Amino acid sequence: MWAGDQNWKQSPPPAVGGVATSATTGATNPPLPKSVVRALVHYASNSNNSEHMSYTDIKQISDVLRQCSHPCNFLVFGLTHETLLWKALNPNGRTVFIDENRYYAAYIEEKYPEIEAYDVQYSTKISEMKELISSVKEQVQNECRPVQNLLFSECKVGLNDLPNQLYEVDWDIILVDGPRGYWPEAPGRMAAIFTAGVLARSKKAGANPKTHIFVHDFNMKVDKITSDEFLCKENLVKSKDMLGHFILERMDSSSTQFCRSHSSSSA
Repeated sequence: MWAGDQNWKQSPPPAVGGVATSATTGATNPPLPKSVVRALVHYASNSNNSEHMSYTDIKQISDVLRQCSHPCNFLVFGLTHETLLWKALNPNGRTVFIDENRYYAAYIEEKYPEIEAYDVQYSTKISEMKELISSVKEQVQNECRPVQNLLFSECKVGLNDLPNQLYEVDWDIILVDGPRGYWPEAPGRMAAIFTAGVLARSKKAGANPKTHIFVHDFNMKVDKITSDEFLCKENLVKSKDMLGHFILERMDSSSTQFCRSHSSSSA
């Protein structure tokens, strides 16, 4: 869905205690049996699609989804081969997808009406990574603060044009698996990683203070450097195959530092 068209569609699911719930009211469905989860993960990871995630990467994410308290709020950057899997593995929660391709997001929503997807315009370029990281450091006490509502931010790597209501959700799990592309003029994942870090640190008091953030293609230089800068090595709990798993905690609104002890990665 185009972010600008968000008000044309059904309003978001009602919030309970400040956390968005699934659209289904009343009794929730029981969690998926472990055998069903194993089957879904198995078939998704054995697809003929050359761009699918490995079994190990999918299982890491599915294990955290199974342990997530209900209703679980799951934000995914990128519409990928695993889109339907992520939706299926979070049956009683809310799963939202963000993609850089307006037409593909509309196509997915038309083909799979149960999918909640929005498009976003990225203004970053991989070739400008060093300059973008420097701009964040210069503005870390102002526009690029680690705790803020990005809707009102002018930080160059912050996404401020998502649907307004998404900034109010306390996300339990965030997966960065988009945007696509690693050529110099491609947008890269700097903005998605930065935004994920800010959303996690800016959760409301009373919400679960921890957020699991997964970065796919973590072996790629741009993703690794940006994750070190904005998600921080001290929060990395696991790095295996192509997936980095971070756990970030809510920070005080006066915070002006992303990492407690930080030595910049070599860009």
